[in-house]
Amino acid sequence: MLLPIGDDNTKRISFPTVTVGLIVINVAVFFLELVQGDDFVKRFSLIPSAFQNGGFPVWSIFTAMFLHAGWAHLLGNMLYLYVFGDNVEDNFGHLKFLIFYLACGVIAFAGQIYAHPTSNISNLGASGAISGVLAAYLFLFPKNKVRVLLGYFIFKVNAWVVLGLWALMQLFAGYSSISGSIGTDTGGIAYVAHVSGFVTGAILVFVFRSHQATEVDDARFRTRIP
Repeated sequence: MLLPIGDDNTKRISFPTVTVGLIVINVAVFFLELVQGDDFVKRFSLIPSAFQNGGFPVWSIFTAMFLHAGWAHLLGNMLYLYVFGDNVEDNFGHLKFLIFYLACGVIAFAGQIYAHPTSNISNLGASGAISGVLAAYLFLFPKNKVRVLLGYFIFKVNAWVVLGLWALMQLFAGYSSISGSIGTDTGGIAYVAHVSGFVTGAILVFVFRSHQATEVDDARFRTRIP
């Protein structure tokens, strides 16, 4: 598994306000989970069967994005958001990036509900929204260098290698989760939500991307080359 730990930010021209804000909110909510316990998680997470039957409020599809199942879940998601979110936000602009992020998260949960409508498992996490961010990064910066950790070694590889492998893994796992029993999740991970978020991001990137910002970034970058 190639674990991304950083990328090339030389073309970024704005501070990633929304990305940092989302990370802060996710971490703060997780500490609330630790303090409030299971009742807090059940109240603000999304249970497909209950949601379809009107047992959960509509806003739970938003609040569930900011909940996490444990430290590994939180830190993994925040690492990916930290590495890949800033450059996508820089290209989209702050407000458009926030709308994009939330839209990918909502549609990701919708995909999970459609795939597992009778599931009584609490669905939560930022993975669907972040999957959309990864798709946008893949389309906008496929050749950007990403530092990855493989065992004890750090390498630099093109973004399309890291994110392409990640996407293939999610597609395979998502297919496996619905090919056998439509009501069974794979390993407790909502892979269908990951795939739904990624596909949504791959489509919406062409709506939200800024051609002007990309041209300005490229011009700034070229001036640094002797």
